[in-house]
Amino acid sequence: MMGTILQLLISGIAMGFIYALVAIEYTLIWNSTGLLNFSHDKIITVGAYIFAATFIIKFNMNKPLAIVLTFMLMGILGSVIASGIFNPLRHMRSNIFAVMGTMMLGRILAEAIRLIYGPVPFTIENWLSGTIKIGTLMVTKANVIICVVAILVVAALQLFMNFTKIGKAMRCVAQNKKAAALMGINVAQNICMTTAVSSIICSVIGMLIIPLFNISTTMAASIGLKGFSAGVIGGFGYLPGAILGGLFIGVVENLAVVVLPAVYKDIVSFVLLIIFLLVHPSGFLGKKA
Repeated sequence: MMGTILQLLISGIAMGFIYALVAIEYTLIWNSTGLLNFSHDKIITVGAYIFAATFIIKFNMNKPLAIVLTFMLMGILGSVIASGIFNPLRHMRSNIFAVMGTMMLGRILAEAIRLIYGPVPFTIENWLSGTIKIGTLMVTKANVIICVVAILVVAALQLFMNFTKIGKAMRCVAQNKKAAALMGINVAQNICMTTAVSSIICSVIGMLIIPLFNISTTMAASIGLKGFSAGVIGGFGYLPGAILGGLFIGVVENLAVVVLPAVYKDIVSFVLLIIFLLVHPSGFLGKKA
């Protein structure tokens, strides 16, 4: 029994890091634009398809080069999204226009994937496959790599935000856009940079979840929703809260199968979201408005 719980805990932490990365994306966009991006799951899917279907399968590239090129293309895609949707729509009186814009973007990306790559799910052989033995536990290599990569991404993001000129400008825009503009920061350009970083993180998530799900147009649908729940539970708009919320949901939903039928696993995060909205809407680390 204890071995089973440890296995569930490890896989829960791995999925928690995935949710945390998704919550970080929501937080980056929210802080820089004041808008919610409801097409995150489709951007994650685009990253997975570009990496797997285009560079690995079609062009037969080695994986390190495919990863770098995927990052570059996803960064460009993020800048285009910011220029076409976030910057024009953030000045609207109502955020409903931006919400509708991101939802329609998600549909466009999903249909583009279906038309370009086809509707049949697939996967990549020998990508993050295998197991690692830790004492008496057998842990999948994918879960270990997910934890390590997620920690590295979070650490790199913190270093970038705190010790680079661009990162400090992004923090200024997140705190006060008008004051940042008065200080000479190009807010629109900064939003493009933030969205590019967010899209690159999406591609990282897309690559990491390939061993866990088949590559398909719906591969990241539940992850996107659970990542949003993680952001709210941790404290929306606060990066440490996004990490805490992601880990909390990942661990709790995995351990829930000990007392609940496995078919109810996917509703745990949404039940927790409703409870937090009713009881503690500011989340673990958020501040009341």
